[in-house]
Amino acid sequence: MVRLAQRAYTDEEIYEILVDPVREWFKRKFKTFTPPQRYAVVEIHKGENVLISSPTGSGKTLSAFLAAINELILLGKEGKLEDKIYVLYISPLRALNNDIRRNLEEPLREIREVAKELGYELPEIRVAVRTSDTSSYQKQKMVKKPPHILITTPESLAIALNAPKFSQRLKTVKYVIVDEVHALAENKRGTHLALSLERLQNLAGEFVRIGLSATIHPLEEVAKFVFGFNDDETPRSGLIVDVSFAKKTEIKVESVVEDLVYTDAGTLSEALYRRLDGLIEKHRTVLIFTNTRSGAERVAYHLKKRFPKYAELIEAHHSSLSRDVRLEVEERLKRGELRAVVSSTSLELGIDIGSIDLVVLIGSPKSVNRALQRIGRAGHRLHEISKGAIIVLDRDDLVECTVLAHNARNKRLDRIRIPQNSLDVLVQHVLGMALEGVWEVEDAYKLVRRAYPYRNLSFEDFMSVLRYLAGEYAGLEEKKVYAKIWLDEEEGKFGRRGKMTRAIYYMNIGTIPDEAKIDVYTLDKRFIGTVEEEFAERLMPGDIFVLAGRTYEFKKSRGNRIYVQSREGAKPTIPAWFSEMLPLSFDLALDVQKFRREVKQLLENRRTKRFLMKKYGIDEKAARAILGYFREQAKYSIIPDDETLLVEEVLEENRAKYFFHTLIGRRANEALSRTFAYLVSKKKRTNVGIAISDNGFMLILPRNKKLSEEEIKALFQIRDLRETLKKALDNTELLKRRFRHVANRGLLILRRYMGRKKSLSRQQLNAQTLLRLLKKNHPDFPLLKEVYREIMEDKMDIENAELFLSWVKEGKIKVVFERNELPSPFAFNLEVIGASDVVLMEDRRELIKQLHKKIMAMIKEGEKTKAQLPAS
Repeated sequence: MVRLAQRAYTDEEIYEILVDPVREWFKRKFKTFTPPQRYAVVEIHKGENVLISSPTGSGKTLSAFLAAINELILLGKEGKLEDKIYVLYISPLRALNNDIRRNLEEPLREIREVAKELGYELPEIRVAVRTSDTSSYQKQKMVKKPPHILITTPESLAIALNAPKFSQRLKTVKYVIVDEVHALAENKRGTHLALSLERLQNLAGEFVRIGLSATIHPLEEVAKFVFGFNDDETPRSGLIVDVSFAKKTEIKVESVVEDLVYTDAGTLSEALYRRLDGLIEKHRTVLIFTNTRSGAERVAYHLKKRFPKYAELIEAHHSSLSRDVRLEVEERLKRGELRAVVSSTSLELGIDIGSIDLVVLIGSPKSVNRALQRIGRAGHRLHEISKGAIIVLDRDDLVECTVLAHNARNKRLDRIRIPQNSLDVLVQHVLGMALEGVWEVEDAYKLVRRAYPYRNLSFEDFMSVLRYLAGEYAGLEEKKVYAKIWLDEEEGKFGRRGKMTRAIYYMNIGTIPDEAKIDVYTLDKRFIGTVEEEFAERLMPGDIFVLAGRTYEFKKSRGNRIYVQSREGAKPTIPAWFSEMLPLSFDLALDVQKFRREVKQLLENRRTKRFLMKKYGIDEKAARAILGYFREQAKYSIIPDDETLLVEEVLEENRAKYFFHTLIGRRANEALSRTFAYLVSKKKRTNVGIAISDNGFMLILPRNKKLSEEEIKALFQIRDLRETLKKALDNTELLKRRFRHVANRGLLILRRYMGRKKSLSRQQLNAQTLLRLLKKNHPDFPLLKEVYREIMEDKMDIENAELFLSWVKEGKIKVVFERNELPSPFAFNLEVIGASDVVLMEDRRELIKQLHKKIMAMIKEGEKTKAQLPAS
């Protein structure tokens, strides 16, 4: 059973279990234990599985290691320390691994020195890192003389489990520490690791599992993810140590200008950099998050350009930079040589970056958990306050961040979603298991279901993976997809097949797809430039986008090329910056809906500004801006909230636009909008344009195909959202490109073979050929099933879209249809996304300003007319 740790142990009780040199060393170095250590060290010593959720700088890593180090020192003292691996530490970050090694070697050296003072020699406790950067020579050394503590990544562990000699060295593992659980649980790297841990347990027997995480929710599910399940389908027992709020956090939301509508982009930009300069001046080291890599580069560049005093003191840090550049920035940060670092998301994770005084978030971090994680990087020690400032740049951002900061202060976290039954990851592990030896199908199925993400895996799905690997799907061999295992269904056994299977496994394992740049050509084969794959995924025939300052219409794709036609002067339908944006969490979106209803009632009650300032901790400027925004919406249209769904129709000369105010986060909105667009295009026999944001979506049709109120309301009564969305995904770029990712992970299309790397273009062409074949001949093929699951559940949020629809069907949410001359203020940002490819912030702000002027004039006109009407 998973339960909450109830007992904090005293210093004396913890010292009691520590061997004398460890006790003496700890007293000299730290004097007293931190909250996670008080709850966890003794329990780990007793052999309990433990999940520790606590802030940066709270000593959680030492909580995990202390009991294990203590045992190793005790064995060393008694002359029983053998040449074997006792502790396995797994982190998703290679950079963090080297950090951990350094942070372990120092205390181990100090403990040996203390032991010497106490009159006895301790043997050296060896620590080693094994990742893809480790040389073959180093790996061979580890086989001969293994480290006592091995530090690795999820991918390297999966390979180590199948290294014939080294895997035998893993049989002695007693403790497994999984760090940064929050960065793994929500994606397929975590799924991959969950299966590796079950395979390790099969090899080594029971070991103590210790998970370390920043702020995450719900902890009980995350604990089950780390601990796994028993054969009787009950979760393995263990304790949750939740001290995530042991550290005080201070969060301020601020706007750098008085007016978020009429301030032009230049003035806003100037005010933003002036404010950042002021914050950097007041603090020793500031960490700035921008949400996108391009944003990180831009902010770092402008700060240096505007303020030459920072030329050598500010750096950018994001995942597109080379490893050497990132490491240098991290080292300079640690040494206190930098005044500020501007990051996208790459410094959210626990690399030790030394002392940060303040974290600044430019724009909404889109989730309470992420906000707390980022702000938790400030005030590195437990007694220090983590100070964070969120700078908002438009009114939607202001509303969202006001609710987000309020939730963060009140410890109201967003739920994370752990992917379920990923069949492509399962393929890799089943093949890995076959390489170990012959398996009983029943035993292998039981092992897989011990991993949390596969606890509900059906036997049919498991068998379909075995049959695919055994080459039982007709037509695949002609496409050079060969069997990799043998399967005897009568005997209920399987094992590996072919000499090359081991090499195929080693060279193609892992879950992170290769990043592709997609070449853009005109139909007459003239090269124009490149776009990100994530951008290409969104394209549908007829979509118009900007590249190199010109507009083009997307026509078709082949391999890693897309073909376009020049469309000078046409309005773009997809913004170029779309792919980089973080999606708003569903839970936070619902709270913003409730906030809308609360403010709507305040407008009627007149208990306005002071109440907002007091309850939500915002200043007068912010409260005034929010109230102004809501009053305009109320006067022009209605305020959509958690009980009212507004759909606006706006007719232009030749287009009809429909704004759906479904505030459920972009992932759920994408599921709904693609389905609605598909249904409308079928009914009206026309192309439908889509624009999506966190707050809703817009459908764009030719004016002569406009929708009636009944047709719009009928969309919300859809019977089977999943099945319809599946049809809507047919022939989309999204399906073609995601299928390549799934086919790579599922070893259907090999990235590397016979020592050679296959080009991404070749892989994509293969993927499209195989996709056609499978859809036609094997619609139940496991990897085809997986690509639909991944798109609908991981990329989109079909579950919450279904939930939202059920609320509409049950009448909990009322759909209100309005015909408006212009989009209402709450729809401005959607209008901007759909109306112009806002390469420049200036264009975006200018368009909103013009819309606002027109709306205000209409409101004034309406009020004037109302005033002139005789009283009834």
